[in-house]
Amino acid sequence: MADKETKVSINDNGLAAIVFGTGDENFRYLREIAGADISARGADIYIKGPEEEVNYAYDLLTSLIDVAHSEKQLTINDINYMNNLLKRGEKTRHQDIVSATLLSTYRGKTIKAKTIGQKRYVQAILRDDVVFGIGPAGTGKTYLAVVMAVRALRNREVERIVLVRPAVEAGEKLGFLPGDLIEKVNPYLRPLYDGLFDILGVDVTQRYLEKNIIEIAPLAYMRGRTLNDAFIIMDEAQNTTPQQMKMFLTRLGFGSKAVITGDITQVDLPRDEYSGLIEVQKILNNVKGVSFEYLTKEDVIRHPLVQKIINAYEDFDQQN
Repeated sequence: MADKETKVSINDNGLAAIVFGTGDENFRYLREIAGADISARGADIYIKGPEEEVNYAYDLLTSLIDVAHSEKQLTINDINYMNNLLKRGEKTRHQDIVSATLLSTYRGKTIKAKTIGQKRYVQAILRDDVVFGIGPAGTGKTYLAVVMAVRALRNREVERIVLVRPAVEAGEKLGFLPGDLIEKVNPYLRPLYDGLFDILGVDVTQRYLEKNIIEIAPLAYMRGRTLNDAFIIMDEAQNTTPQQMKMFLTRLGFGSKAVITGDITQVDLPRDEYSGLIEVQKILNNVKGVSFEYLTKEDVIRHPLVQKIINAYEDFDQQN
């Protein structure tokens, strides 16, 4: 196949700086993953090599310029995500991937869904009263649930947020921790707290906790309750038993919404216990008003190594 050469010019210096990244880190990474030879003179980027590789690199580069123009930033995660989409043959425009701004944090940072899977997940939460977000670590399933809960609270769609977690020991012994059950479970709710602190700030979060606008409720404390006008998030739902899952889902009252998140590859229940999150997929799959959204390693928005770690574990599991 004959070699081909093409040029991409970025006429806006500010946009070029975003695309190249701090210390040209984005550009260096792009050169690593692109099959074609990529070089730059000023804001002109030259792509040379076999025609198929040049066309691929051109599509990737133009999609990254689109991201940088839209988001005013470009990260290695963005590069990986757009690269993975193109590898799957999906030439998707950035504006078709991201959601509109969901809300702004107390620092003024805008929050959006960043992947197609995340966008579907957010749309399901807006549409349905019970949503299951299932996927591996780093896909944003817990953080986006907190974002949507705060959004609903700010829009006066609900009166409070209830955070729930099963008190299952992931190799640790809760019994040796000081305090009552809520104090024992609080450390395990750290991802939910971190999301609240990031969005609302520590002071507002603490004030809401004191006023019971945000409530921490270990799953064991949910029995016998009915929750009205609440946005309820249950995290680590893979560690519920089928009986606990049924109990939780039947707590839903008028004007309430529930988001249940979990990773079915990381069940910490005793070997003789079946995960309620695995079972519920078979039971409620065709119930109107209930959504199951599956986030995958393609939706990982943490450090690029997280995706490689997930891949390595998947390969290991298949071999063993």
